[in-house]
Amino acid sequence: MAEIPKAYEPQTVEDKWYAFWEKNDCFKADPQRVSDKRPAYSIVIPPPNVTGVLHMGHVLNNTIQDILARKARMDGKEVLWLPGTDHAGIATQSVVERKLIKERVMRHRDDLGR
Repeated sequence: MAEIPKAYEPQTVEDKWYAFWEKNDCFKADPQRVSDKRPAYSIVIPPPNVTGVLHMGHVLNNTIQDILARKARMDGKEVLWLPGTDHAGIATQSVVERKLIKERVMRHRDDLGR
């Protein structure tokens, strides 16, 4: 039996599996593949934003989402996990608006548009 290394060496493991996942489109969800036998499954959550400081709670939350997405994929579901998406961006928008007003780039939030 091969000896297990005392320290985890990610490059010896993760490069192989990441290449496998990419080759097999494991990070892509295709609505065309959704069926009664392969139901859709998605997780969408906003990231920590510019108004907060990253902490271990963020790590825990993303880890739990990752576990749930992987489990659903192993169960045969068509999985879409979008970590780092922000559904509204209101907190970020507020910080950016204050910064732009302070820098005199704009006077009011209505000065910005799409």
